[in-house]
Amino acid sequence: MLTLSVLDQSAAGAGRPQDATIRQTLALASKCEAWGYKRFWVSEHHSHPSIVGTAPEVLMAAIAAQTSRIRLGSAGVMLPHYAPLKVAEQFRVLDALAPGRIDLGVGRAPGSDGRTAQLLNPDRYASENFPQQVMELQSWVSGEPLPLGHPGHGVFAYPSGPTSPHVWMLGSSDYGAQLAAHLSLPYAFAYFITDGQGADQAMHLYRNNFRPSEARPKPEAVICVWALAADTEEEAWRLFESRARWKMDRNLGRIDAILPPDQAVRDYSAGEQRALTELKDNALVGTAKQVVSKLRALAERLQIEEIVVITWTHDPVAQARSYELLAQEIL
Repeated sequence: MLTLSVLDQSAAGAGRPQDATIRQTLALASKCEAWGYKRFWVSEHHSHPSIVGTAPEVLMAAIAAQTSRIRLGSAGVMLPHYAPLKVAEQFRVLDALAPGRIDLGVGRAPGSDGRTAQLLNPDRYASENFPQQVMELQSWVSGEPLPLGHPGHGVFAYPSGPTSPHVWMLGSSDYGAQLAAHLSLPYAFAYFITDGQGADQAMHLYRNNFRPSEARPKPEAVICVWALAADTEEEAWRLFESRARWKMDRNLGRIDAILPPDQAVRDYSAGEQRALTELKDNALVGTAKQVVSKLRALAERLQIEEIVVITWTHDPVAQARSYELLAQEIL
């Protein structure tokens, strides 16, 4: 059995107000719950022209108010920007609003450029404390007291309750896999960031080094992939032009909102043509049947039971239709 979940980054569309994009993420969450998805995760980026989701904890609260079953999560909170105690408090509040439904995914990357990251936290070496931050966060989220001698001993993150958020480690390299294994955390590999590179190695490291704990006796891993389905294969590839153009422009250092498919096609250099061919050869694009077949093959290869799907389209209707088709095919 393969389970599907969703990551929506609130990707900006050219000509569409950014505030409307946030509301579209909110609307999509309710639809994905109705279609049977297991989780709905939102991301954190800063000063990013393409991704306007900057505050996952705020967006999750809004989604919690209009859903009742689907798990909600951050993918993720960029922990080096913040004090772990404050993050724990935010997510304990979220768990009070949606008991037993909150995933707290954390990452070490800045989710921004270096200058923006320094404005969020002037300590340029903050990421070096990431493992310690995660351990403190685990304690405060779960209600376990920090050890005697720690500055946080006797300090608790409220509100308390019968449930608590599940902390997830996010990553796109061996570092996150090894840290997740060492801290007995579930692990989410950002397959869509690396185009799959390093996924097999990361999963191998995670499983082989996982340290069982009382709370988590065995490893739990997912991957997050970029995928797009449409009613016809031709329509899916037409919609993919927006994503392809964004990727090619980003490689040149140009980052902007997603263009409509009919405005996305441009003349590509010979080198770009080769990169575009490789991108399309590996893309999870097509009819729902075609995409699900590729997802199942990927899950079997990596020995996972859950895949998180991220889909960018200029038209939010096309994005929602993609998720609906995948749900009908697999769920």
